[in-house]
Parts: sequence; C-alpha cells; structure tokens
Amino acid sequence: MDEEFNVLGGPLEPCGTDPVTGFYRDGRCSTGPQDVGSHTVCAVVTHEFLEHQASVGNDLSTPRPEWRFPGLTPGDRWCVVAGRWLQAYEEGVAAPVVLASTHERALDVIPFAYLREHAVDVPPDPGSLA
Repeated sequence: MDEEFNVLGGPLEPCGTDPVTGFYRDGRCSTGPQDVGSHTVCAVVTHEFLEHQASVGNDLSTPRPEWRFPGLTPGDRWCVVAGRWLQAYEEGVAAPVVLASTHERALDVIPFAYLREHAVDVPPDPGSLA
C-alpha cells in the first residue's frame, strides 16, 4: 500500500484502536476505492455529535456486531464519513477532529478551515495551521 497522508501533509497517523476504527478496521482513517463514503475524518465523538448523527439516520451508538461495530460513546475516536462530519459542522454540532489522523481526502469534501476550527491536536509546527 502506498503511504497515505493527513490534512497537514504528513504521514497519516492512527486514529483509534479502542474501539478499532477505520473503514478497513485497521485503526486508521485509510481510504480506497471500496470506501465510497470516505471515512476519512478522525473525530472524537461527543454526545451532541452522536445525537445529531442518530437524528439524520446514522446511528453510531448502537452496536452492530455483523459490521464489527461496537457502538460509540462520547470520547471515542472514530473515522467518520467526511460528508456526515460536514453536515454536523453546518448544523453546529461538529465533533472535535484529530488533524494528524484525518486523511487528506477529507479535503475533497471539507474546507481545511472547518477542520482547523475543531482541531484537538496541535502539530509540531503550529504555523502549519495558519
């Protein structure tokens, strides 16, 4: 597999392993042709974000073992669909984002400024956030 990059231009870092996230369930927001939803945003889910997602038909709290999905609780890191995160942003309930673990393909859907507004990680060179 070719190296993947984050929205800061560096190597894509892991998002979460408890629970194991990612379209490929490898702990990373990796993407590829099979990932038509673009699960590329590493979000730290909040109660408000989870409620919002349920209200738009994307229940992230209920376990779905057939999809190896444990159900999420506030504070979990999860690779969310870029379009769903953007929808939550536009409705005022965006979850915090780990930029170093958010795949650069998220920028195909979400302006970097929106992600930066909700960043919970600070890169070694904060000037890159400007």
